[in-house]
Amino acid sequence: MTNEVKASHILVKTEDEAKKLLEEINAGKSFADAAAEVSLCPSGANGGDLGYFGRGMMVKPFEDVAFALEKVGQISEPVQTQFGWHLIQLTGKDD
Repeated sequence: MTNEVKASHILVKTEDEAKKLLEEINAGKSFADAAAEVSLCPSGANGGDLGYFGRGMMVKPFEDVAFALEKVGQISEPVQTQFGWHLIQLTGKDD
């Protein structure tokens, strides 16, 4: 079982914004560049990098998706939390 994951994220206000961003990233836009341009989270300045975190450190919907991602580089579908809509990219795993 994975103890910690390393992830980056992009936080936006609406699901439509998140879906549009995901399309742009899938078409070749850099996740980090997108985060720096539009993320509402201060982590956007660092390309959305949140570093490593364990279970219980993030809000549950975010954590569930981050830990469910299987491959480094994989990007989630939009995830809603009380903060808005997130795209999450798995950037590392600590088994």
